[in-house]
Amino acid sequence: MHINPKLIKKQFEKSINTYNENAIVQKIMAEKLVEEIAKINTHFDNILELGCGAGLLTEELIKKITFKNYFANDLIENAKSYITNLIPNSTFYCGNAKRIKPAQKMDLIISNAMFQWFENLDSISLYYKNLLNNNGILAFSTFSKDNFKEIRDLTGLSLNYKSLEEIKCIFQKNYDIIHIEEFSKILHFSTPLELLAHMKSTGVNSLTAQHWTFKEIKAFCDSYKNKYPEINLTYSPIIFICKKSL
Repeated sequence: MHINPKLIKKQFEKSINTYNENAIVQKIMAEKLVEEIAKINTHFDNILELGCGAGLLTEELIKKITFKNYFANDLIENAKSYITNLIPNSTFYCGNAKRIKPAQKMDLIISNAMFQWFENLDSISLYYKNLLNNNGILAFSTFSKDNFKEIRDLTGLSLNYKSLEEIKCIFQKNYDIIHIEEFSKILHFSTPLELLAHMKSTGVNSLTAQHWTFKEIKAFCDSYKNKYPEINLTYSPIIFICKKSL
């Protein structure tokens, strides 16, 4: 599926105020990501966070990691206020993470639940390698092929998720792999409508610009209940940490 950055921006702009309280799995991912980074080092001079959003990962990072300079990026201008509240002297770059050009090299580039939106991980791998100091760390979380499998099976809509092995093969060309972890988290809902509301409140309904009619929503809900009576939604996160190879 082709990814539309304008649509992604629009949907996340709508959900930024509700994201943190509803992003249950993304919070777990952020906690795991920071926990593993802290095992490697608890201080980095220059940190760049990609796709910072409402500061969910930032909140976890400042609990365990110290730094001299903090740089944050997001497509949404409103994200700046969330990061500034957490780190007043931070530097914010608004725009596409694939085009960010900091004035200095980074010691840690970190991102939570965003890399699945990149269509070409090979170019991304090399791009961020060039932004890192020698022995700099790239740490991110993303999702594997089973993510939202219920939605894919019912609607055919899905990002082009990669497997853990596919991601490993891409990044080991430019990095030394430090940590890889994959797990599954299934959320349970009372109704399919509640499930749709959850997806809307976390901005992950950014796959299509189509507005469903009442009839289409009812058909989706009926199909979901028939196929998944327990109304489950599967998340399949991957935690990935690597060091720039020389």
